[in-house]
Amino acid sequence: MDKHLPIAVIGAGPVGLAAAAHLLERGLEPIIFEAGACAGAAIEQWRHIRLFSPWRFNLDAAAVRLLEPTGWESPRPTALPYGGELIDNYLTPLAELPTIASRLQTGARVTAVTRAGLDKTHVRDRDTTPLMVRVEYATGEVRDHTVSAVVDASGTWATRNPLGTSGLPAIGEDRAADRISSPLPDVSGRDRDSFAGRRALVVGAGHSAANTLINLADLAKSNPETKILWTIRGASAEKVYGGGDADGLPARGQLGSRLRRLVESGTIELHTGFGIAALKNLDSGLTVESADGRTLETDVVVPCTGFRPDLDMLRELRLRLDPAVEAPTELGPLIDPEFHSCGTVPPHGAKVLAHPEKDFYIVGMKSYGRAPTFLLATGYEQVRSVAAALAGDQVAADAVHLELPETGVCSSDAGTSCDVPVTASKQVAETGCCVAPEPAFIGYPTGLVHGRSGL
Repeated sequence: MDKHLPIAVIGAGPVGLAAAAHLLERGLEPIIFEAGACAGAAIEQWRHIRLFSPWRFNLDAAAVRLLEPTGWESPRPTALPYGGELIDNYLTPLAELPTIASRLQTGARVTAVTRAGLDKTHVRDRDTTPLMVRVEYATGEVRDHTVSAVVDASGTWATRNPLGTSGLPAIGEDRAADRISSPLPDVSGRDRDSFAGRRALVVGAGHSAANTLINLADLAKSNPETKILWTIRGASAEKVYGGGDADGLPARGQLGSRLRRLVESGTIELHTGFGIAALKNLDSGLTVESADGRTLETDVVVPCTGFRPDLDMLRELRLRLDPAVEAPTELGPLIDPEFHSCGTVPPHGAKVLAHPEKDFYIVGMKSYGRAPTFLLATGYEQVRSVAAALAGDQVAADAVHLELPETGVCSSDAGTSCDVPVTASKQVAETGCCVAPEPAFIGYPTGLVHGRSGL
């Protein structure tokens, strides 16, 4: 690796900025590309959502070491932050530090990563040839940056799973795009007008769906014409309801119990065994058809269907990906949601994350591919190890320090994805779950037991 060239960090979310902090501590020079207008731009889309985990698990150690000399005050360790607070009280102050701000480019979308002058078919001198990152700026300018290494922490928010079955979009899904909301809409705030007094269909069987359904039920109290539909592929919603009072995290248990009551009271109309086959635009709304021929009419669809990595930007690199979850090959079997929860995923670092493409790493949520079992604490340990490896300190890179509890959030039968934000409410805030000894989980809740989405 040519240490005279910078290291590209793709994405200025929590893991991307943590990667930059660890690289700086190692005396390496990061250049951070963020497609959005600010650090944490993806989280900005769900700033109205509150996390289950307290602040003490949401902060990266190297980032905190950068912040503390500036007089920054750490949030109360036991408090449960909103997504917006994660941005305002942590990511924004971190991004505004001169050491980070001078290396951060916003409105800078990475469209491709390759070797300078080499496509993926060329092997001669490949490992000693610098990497090249092509960036499209909000101004319309396109520029190629030559770098010594790339740490891809771009996440998966921009590439949700389709509504259709078999991993494909439903027929007509693309044409119905203007009637499909974001995965975590702010139904009682920013997006209220799209839902109040209208028919809303929520698709999915994870906490993201549960939160949206409960928010819609609250909206319907003041707008009784609001109709709430819910479809899942499975035959029962029992796993979504969770463990109730027996749940390890009280806030999560209350979420499932409340959802069950809303369904049983008829406030939410549940349709099970509903695999979506087609969507058709109508003058009066949208028709959604299941594989077995049933149809529902709605005005707006909320896609709580999970996410997948954008691999198109990496097609000129030599990657080794698990055929099932599209994570690095050695990581795939460790996180496969058919067998693992976040609490049973062993800590891992640069060795597990490595690809045949030297000095290239995918970290954070994107490193988990399609598996929804990612923990923010895991991402912080990933980038600590990767920074050590890029600095040539293999001993530190191999010494994985993180210990995750096997009885973590996702390892019980009531478990869902590891990245389970919860809608903030007075009832949830009073549960005392902030003292639960869990590492941070952040992002997009989509799963059931072991993180597998039931849709």
